[in-house]
Amino acid sequence: MESPGKVAVTKVRIGAEEAGQRLDNYLFRRLKGVPKSRVYRMLREGEVRISGRRAKPDYKLEEGDEVRIPPVRVAAREEIPALPGIGQPLLERVIYRDDSLLVIDKPPGQAVHGGSGVSLGIIEQLRLELPDARFLELAHRLDKETSGVLILALKRTALVELHRMLRLGETRKTYLTLAKGPWRDPVRHVKLALHKYLNEEGERRVVANADGQRAHTIFRLVRQAGDYALLEAELKTGRTHQIRVHLASIGHPIAGDDKYGDFELNRALKKRGLKRMFLHARRLEMAHPLTGKPLCLEAPLPRDLEAFLTGLD
Repeated sequence: MESPGKVAVTKVRIGAEEAGQRLDNYLFRRLKGVPKSRVYRMLREGEVRISGRRAKPDYKLEEGDEVRIPPVRVAAREEIPALPGIGQPLLERVIYRDDSLLVIDKPPGQAVHGGSGVSLGIIEQLRLELPDARFLELAHRLDKETSGVLILALKRTALVELHRMLRLGETRKTYLTLAKGPWRDPVRHVKLALHKYLNEEGERRVVANADGQRAHTIFRLVRQAGDYALLEAELKTGRTHQIRVHLASIGHPIAGDDKYGDFELNRALKKRGLKRMFLHARRLEMAHPLTGKPLCLEAPLPRDLEAFLTGLD
């Protein structure tokens, strides 16, 4: 059922927090409930104007731009849908929040953003739960099956600084993972360059290759758990699938890893209760991007991984 939205042309002046966004993304958030096809038609037919001029969907908004939005009927706000398998709003999983940062304990099995067959991801869900947020963007990503500390920015200035800090290695990111086989060294540095490529199905994959990007992971043995090793992995660089490929490349694949793991072993582990990859973003230490205040953001090991680990002892 629809209810009248704006009944006249709306003109909006872009401020500092909206600047830098793609025009189509800005319209999607402002016109919640309007089909994307309608938004793109408005752009294609010139109904939306930037300071009197036509603009393409990928136009990056600038501070001071005047956006002309035509009359459009907006669907009445419905109850916020929950992401499958979560059973609670994401805002109930907040680790830290202020006026510029939002940090959550990401649930496993959820993509951080929609696309590739996923209609709703973490970022889309949070935008539904925070309809008044003028700015909300992911500062980094976690794989779909990885749980734990995930940072989002509520201000563009915070996002820009977070990206700089992550790029220059000014944060300390620590994961917990369960690797196949006995692990002999208390501390092991793995420095294998990583190369990204697309497989025949068009899926992103990573392989250790001397011609790839520099990658460095420090692994520390927490304890042996039966035929497996519980490891703490500290990222010194932040490459795609870095922990997963580093461990697989040295003969210690992550338990439950469906891309780089031991697939026969994974089938056996599934029967024993491990339904996903054992990888959890446990801790992120950094200075607050705007205030410089030291932050130590932690997420406890989820119950499913804790229960599986207990069963190995």
